[in-house]
Amino acid sequence: MQNHQPPVWLFTTLRILIGWHFLYEGLIKLLNPDWSAAPFLRESTWIFSGFFRSLSLNPSAMVIVDFLNAWGLFLIGFALILGLFIRISACSGAGLLLLYYLAMPPFTGLMVSGSEGNYLWVNKNLIEIAVLVLFAALPGQWSYGIHHLISLKKFFPWKRVKPPGAIEVPETDNPKFAELPALDRRRVLKNLISLPVLGGFSYAVIRNLGYESHEEKSLKVNGVTSASAKSRNFAGLNDLKDLVPTGKIGNLEVSRLICGGNLIAGFAHSRDLIYVSGLLKNYFTDEKIVETLRLCEDCGINSAILRTAPDTVSIIRKYWKMGGKMQWLAQTYPKDDDVVTNTQWAIDSGASVVYIQGNIADSWVNSGRIDLFEKWFKTFQGRGLPIGMGGHELEMVKTMEEHGFPVDFYMKTLHHPNYWSYQTDEQKDRVIANHHDNYWCRTPEETATYMEGVSKPWIAYKILAAGAIKPADGFKYAFTNGADFVCVGMFDYQVVEDSNILIDTLGNLNNRKRKLYG
Repeated sequence: MQNHQPPVWLFTTLRILIGWHFLYEGLIKLLNPDWSAAPFLRESTWIFSGFFRSLSLNPSAMVIVDFLNAWGLFLIGFALILGLFIRISACSGAGLLLLYYLAMPPFTGLMVSGSEGNYLWVNKNLIEIAVLVLFAALPGQWSYGIHHLISLKKFFPWKRVKPPGAIEVPETDNPKFAELPALDRRRVLKNLISLPVLGGFSYAVIRNLGYESHEEKSLKVNGVTSASAKSRNFAGLNDLKDLVPTGKIGNLEVSRLICGGNLIAGFAHSRDLIYVSGLLKNYFTDEKIVETLRLCEDCGINSAILRTAPDTVSIIRKYWKMGGKMQWLAQTYPKDDDVVTNTQWAIDSGASVVYIQGNIADSWVNSGRIDLFEKWFKTFQGRGLPIGMGGHELEMVKTMEEHGFPVDFYMKTLHHPNYWSYQTDEQKDRVIANHHDNYWCRTPEETATYMEGVSKPWIAYKILAAGAIKPADGFKYAFTNGADFVCVGMFDYQVVEDSNILIDTLGNLNNRKRKLYG
């Protein structure tokens, strides 16, 4: 029977390529002081998601996880490239990748569309696991490496004791364990082939890091863990001071900071910058929306105010199916000739709260259509979920109070006028008629004074005047002047910072006159 030589060069090349991947991922993490596995763990799905996400919220545990992750990748990659302790490094690498796979498996209903390298059950992690298991099972002689040049007997001189009665099979009689030819100059050079590869790797990394721009360094994306892009100046979960406190709206526990719906709606109050909404829509892919909602939950933000529209229903259902618990406070759009359908759709789709969108309520008040409010409340009062009313104008709140409508909460704008684009000389008959998008709360002082006598929870929105007011300033103004909750549109990199601002704001309320409801 003819003995075929194993494809040593093929196996060596494959091992070095995987080693390069591991070594690069580990080195990039070690060189980035702001890197953490927490964003990846937050995105965990499937049956182990609770465990992985709990790790991401534990700063002490994350120190250990990040250390083992970065150094594990680095050392495994280093050993695979050099061909050192191949079985140990292959098994360790397969185990590490298995944890990645279990944390984010590409199963139907769990993976997020657009995730690179995920192809329904099989992804790049699973493929590398299979290859590493192969290397763990192969005889060491089937690939070149430094392990051929190191005699373990020098380090472990004791002789292994065989069990009584064991049959000793000479290695020369078993092709599987047959030794390759004795080492000579050519064999030594072959087994040192990985050294120039390691040198080339080092040169490439140094050159790459040396020529990276500030943006590239700050927004580096991690290929193995799919960690989200994160600036060095952005606050992460490790910086979170405490979970966002909650209050009651009806019988529902709602976080004092509520996530705004811009991430799904893709609409930015960007004044005359006509391209901003388009950029916003491209930034907030389904994957980014899910990541942002999960980050909100990790900070204690348990509610989001979202439109009742097909895109919202689709993504929120997907998010819930992936294990998300975010409560949907539904902004609904009743029509003059149909006050029921849109709100009923929100309830049927799983909304925890429903309210009439501000422009619609302002229009009905302005046109005196009290009958439409009566029909809406008659239909949805007593349905087991809080119902509310939104508006930009204070007249909306006054009308509801004067007619005694069973409002569980108000959505009312509040911000001061001291921002750069506020136009004091502009005609301000009605906010809903303002096409320049320069202001949203015409009478903040009057609003604060009137709301002192309203004993219902108040969610203040547009508190930052669509980004013209700094969060610390806007939050303080809103809560000092009577707001019980605030709704803020946030990018993912703003969530932790805004949560900390809210915690600081509520901890230092000195001049608030209105009782904190909820």
